[in-house]
Amino acid sequence: MEFGRTAEDEKFRAEAAAWLAAHAPAPADPAQDRQDRQDRRSWERTLGKARWIGLGWPESGYGNRTATLTQQVAWAEEYARSAAPPRCGHIGENLLAPTLLAHGTAEQKARFLPPVAAGDELWCQGYSEPDAGSDLAGVRTAAVRDGTGEFRVSGRKIWTSLAHEADWCFVLARTEPGSRRHHGLSFLLVPMDQPGRIEVRPIRQLTGTSDFNEVLFDGARAAAEHVVGGEGAGWRVAMSLLGFERGVSTLAQQIGFARELARVVSAAAETGALDDPVVRERLTGLWAELRTMRWHALRTLGGGAGDPGAPSVAKLLWAGWHQRLGELAMLARGAEASAGPADWSAAAPYELDALQHLFLFSRADTVYGGSDQIQRTIIAERVLGLPREPKG
Repeated sequence: MEFGRTAEDEKFRAEAAAWLAAHAPAPADPAQDRQDRQDRRSWERTLGKARWIGLGWPESGYGNRTATLTQQVAWAEEYARSAAPPRCGHIGENLLAPTLLAHGTAEQKARFLPPVAAGDELWCQGYSEPDAGSDLAGVRTAAVRDGTGEFRVSGRKIWTSLAHEADWCFVLARTEPGSRRHHGLSFLLVPMDQPGRIEVRPIRQLTGTSDFNEVLFDGARAAAEHVVGGEGAGWRVAMSLLGFERGVSTLAQQIGFARELARVVSAAAETGALDDPVVRERLTGLWAELRTMRWHALRTLGGGAGDPGAPSVAKLLWAGWHQRLGELAMLARGAEASAGPADWSAAAPYELDALQHLFLFSRADTVYGGSDQIQRTIIAERVLGLPREPKG
C-alpha cells in the first residue's frame, strides 16, 4: 500500500531533497547531546526563511506555505533521509499551531503563528505532573486571576521536552477552584522568560543527556487573552491537541528506524552474531514488523482507518519494536556492548556509542508519550467499547 504520487508531488520531493542537501548541517552524533541551543535555533530560522515550517497547516498566510498530504509525507521522508538535525520547533509547529487554528482567536493566531513559522519562538508542553502520572485529568497546577486580569500559575510539570530551550509553554491548569477531573481546566499560553517565577530543572537520563525537564511555576504570569478556547474549556482543547500528535511524522520516524536497523545488522555481521540463526530470525522479524508499521501509517493517513484508536495502535507498535531493536543491538555487539569509554574522567564521564545510546534511550519508549497501559486503555474504551476503567 502506497500513496499515489503525481508529477507535482515528485517535483516537490526533488525540491525538498535538493534544498536539504544544500543547507542541512552535518549530522550530530546520536549518542551525544544534539547541537547546542544556538545552532538549533539557527537551523529553525533557516527552515522558516525557506518556508519549510507549517506545511501541514490548513491555512497559509502566517509566513508558511501549505502542502498536500503526499507532499508533507515527501518532506518528512526526505528530512529523515538527509539526517538533518532533530527539530526543536516541532512542538510549536505540529501541536500548538493546529490547536490554535482549530480553537484560537484571530488575535491569537496572528500573534503566535508567524513566529512559529519563522522559527523565532520555540514551545514546550505543560501537561504531565509528578503526582498525576499518565492521568492527565488529575492535574493540580492552578491558575488564579489577579487584580490586573492576568492569571498567576502555580504548580509543577514534569517530562517537559525542550523546556530548557522554549520561549513559551502551553499549560493545562485548573482555573476553577474546587473542580475535579476534566472540569474547570483551561489551556493557557505562558511565557517562559520569567526569572523567579519559572524554574526549569533538567532531568538526567540513562543516556547521560537531558531532553526532559521538570518545570516549577511560582505565580507565573499568563495573560487572560492567551487562554485558548475560553476559560474552562481546557480539557476539550487538550484532547484536540493530542489528536494532532501523531501523523505524517510517523513515516519519517520509520526511516530513522530503518537506518538504526541497518546499523544493528552491520554490527551483527562484524561480530559474527549474524551467523546465529536465532539472531537472523529476530532481525528478519524486526524488518517485517517495520514494513507492517509503514502500511499501518499509510492506511491511517489515507483515511482508510477512520479509527480513534489508530494513533494508540501506532504507538504500541513502534515503542515495543524500538525496545526490541535496542536489546538486539546489545546482543549483536556481544560483551563489548557493556564496556564504556577508556577515559571516564570528569571531562567525559558518560560517553556512549550509537548502539548503546539506542538501547538505553529505547527503555523509555513504552512510557513517554503515553505508556503502553494507557494506549491499551484508549483502544479498549474508545474503539472496542469495553467498560471504562474505574477511577480511584
